[in-house]
Amino acid sequence: MDKHTFPGPDALASSFATSYAGVVAFIAVAAEGSFARAGDRLGIGRSAVSRSVQKLEDQLGIRLFVRTTRATSLTREGERFYEHCRPGVEHIVQALDEMRELREGPPAGLLRISATAGFGRKVVAPLLNGFRAAYPEVSVDLLLDDRPTDFTADRVDVSFRDGRMEDSQIIARRLIPMPMLLCASPGYAAQRGLPRDLDELAGHRCVNFRLASGRVAEWEFQAGDRLRKFMPRPPQAMLAFNDADLVLQAVLDGQGIAQMAGYQVCEHLRAGTLLACLPHHAPDDRGHYLCYLSRQHLPARMRAFIDYMTARIRALDFRIPDRPDPEASRLAAPWKHAA
Repeated sequence: MDKHTFPGPDALASSFATSYAGVVAFIAVAAEGSFARAGDRLGIGRSAVSRSVQKLEDQLGIRLFVRTTRATSLTREGERFYEHCRPGVEHIVQALDEMRELREGPPAGLLRISATAGFGRKVVAPLLNGFRAAYPEVSVDLLLDDRPTDFTADRVDVSFRDGRMEDSQIIARRLIPMPMLLCASPGYAAQRGLPRDLDELAGHRCVNFRLASGRVAEWEFQAGDRLRKFMPRPPQAMLAFNDADLVLQAVLDGQGIAQMAGYQVCEHLRAGTLLACLPHHAPDDRGHYLCYLSRQHLPARMRAFIDYMTARIRALDFRIPDRPDPEASRLAAPWKHAA
């Protein structure tokens, strides 16, 4: 736009600071027909209204009102100015009312949600039908992505994250613990046995999970008061996937052992379709978190979603069997002799 047809930033800022209060006062006086009643409506004194209108008239170089001791009426110029200003003020009032409704009224509008692929499929997505039934005016856009959430660039309202929360700039509400369990299928255990300690991991076929960064996720184990890490590498690392469900399926198929989150494997452990290896070494300092940017000024749809998901996820059954399967202990011994 030509600089001669639009004021520069300093002129615009000066114009706004000078005229905004005056325009509001002008609209109030025009609507009420009285400086005193306008002051009552705006919650300020009559003299403050008069000063604001006077500044506006000085800025415009036009007289907007005819004032007498008995009445206040618009000049012809004032009538024209009022007709131009009124739609804009009405739009502003409407926008304010809509924003107030979003916070205080029934939950409505669009929610953009992010979750890691595995947790999103198994936990978050199945709960959306119930949430939508409870809040039919809320639309949900679920994005499955294992990368760290960029709330601003991705325009995400709420994010479900796994692991350890190290970003102090976000609000992270812990939903459930995230034990990382080393598991194998009964078929794999029958063929190759199970590791009896951390040093025997190198003798096993391993299934890796590849992170969104491209790195292979390290396995972590609690060894006394310290964390011990293990990186499966060829030749024992026979398979790698960037999808947690594919890792699980490979383990169920007997292709190897893998370290997986408790929510993925708890049902299989209870059913006996998976066996836990070295459960006493499972780290327990991780969690599944519901994250958002600020506690202040949350719209009603976000507050409803956060409360709904927190209650429903914490009520789900992610119990892990207290002790390893006796059969798993028996099968752990012969692993060195497996073909």
